[in-house]
Amino acid sequence: MIKKILGILVFSFITIVSTNAQTVVSKYAGEFMAIGVGGRALGMGSAQVALVNDVTSGYWNPAGLARIDYPQISLMHEEHFGNLVNYNFASVAIPYGKDMSFGLSAIRLGIDGIPDTRNALIDVRTGEVIYDINNPNAKIDPDKIKEFSNTDWAVYGTFAKRQTEEFYWGANIKIINRTLAEYSALGIGFDIGAVYMPGKNIFLGANIMDVTTTLVAWDTGRNELISPTVKLGGAYAFEFFGGRLLPALDIDIRFEGRKFASNLNLGPVSFDFHTGMEYLYKNLFAVRAGFNDVNQFTIGAGVKLPKLDIDYSFARQANSEIERLPDTHRISMILTLEQPGFMREGF
Repeated sequence: MIKKILGILVFSFITIVSTNAQTVVSKYAGEFMAIGVGGRALGMGSAQVALVNDVTSGYWNPAGLARIDYPQISLMHEEHFGNLVNYNFASVAIPYGKDMSFGLSAIRLGIDGIPDTRNALIDVRTGEVIYDINNPNAKIDPDKIKEFSNTDWAVYGTFAKRQTEEFYWGANIKIINRTLAEYSALGIGFDIGAVYMPGKNIFLGANIMDVTTTLVAWDTGRNELISPTVKLGGAYAFEFFGGRLLPALDIDIRFEGRKFASNLNLGPVSFDFHTGMEYLYKNLFAVRAGFNDVNQFTIGAGVKLPKLDIDYSFARQANSEIERLPDTHRISMILTLEQPGFMREGF
């Protein structure tokens, strides 16, 4: 029944937005969903596909959500480029029965106070609004400058299942809403993921984002298609000086023809790499380091309090010929309702 309802919704959405619309494959239509979430993840260069085992799994790999055994809540705030861009994340997840989990996550990326000068150019002789910047009498009237916002939302609904003790799988349905000044867009997409642990300390993961190609429909009549991204990851844990050392590697495979904008490309197929490492001491505190796909060195730390994990991360652009972008700071928290009454059935 649920499959039929989802099928009807998707078919209706595609039918409505396809009428008299221009549809194009857009390279960066879903880029705001590629920033990442969680202080732990950023500290490790965003190498998380095989490792994630908490409430943030709805973003990184839906299969990881089946690894939780208590309800969890997560919050995160981040500011990019000073305080120009505000990026926030919130999620909640609950275990259900012996082998399933459900989650709901939301991402918001917002830029406020953007000057709108479209109707601020005037002819100094007449005071009338004009649109020819080459007019020798053209001048910007500060009183006519307004402001607008650019806001992007993505809401994920997640289901995950423990198929066996070694193999977990999961899926997302996500709703996208974008606004730019007076224009807006709506989209719907799906992700599927899996986690396989062939040994006690070996973790393998895969997540196919936008697996059916996500459609984002603007009210201007333009439709943008977000191509699938295949995320593959692996990690290995081993004992080290009384704690656990956990190196990880992720590869993002895209089919948008990003070429020089990626770490490596073969024709239209591009490859981006994330490397990271975490040292967790006696399950009390952690230190992390990594290097991500946009040439940022990352470091981070986390502390585990009773029922509360607090994580901080710092990212700096690698040296390059262009001017270095401002540093990025991220802080996040995960609250775990670790009480017998909330414990997963059969745990």
